[in-house]
Amino acid sequence: MAHANLEKGELMSQVKQQIALANAQEMLSKMTEKCFKKCISKPGKALDGSEQRCISQCMDRFLDTWNLVSRTYGNRLQREQVKSLQNDALN
Repeated sequence: MAHANLEKGELMSQVKQQIALANAQEMLSKMTEKCFKKCISKPGKALDGSEQRCISQCMDRFLDTWNLVSRTYGNRLQREQVKSLQNDALN
């Protein structure tokens, strides 16, 4: 039985890693799309200085926002989990 639990734990770990990778890939794709649309009006062979600054600032804001939303969501999940455990203990 302990072997089955170990395999289940390893499988869950792999699934969590795959989900994290998929989330990171989605974030990068959305960031690229949004910042390109915002900053690049006439695509060419190279970015000019204003396009480079715009891309940099756009990516910084996108990542800051992504991190804020992720932290807020994680905190909410923790609060709900604590609340659920407290309700279970009372019942």
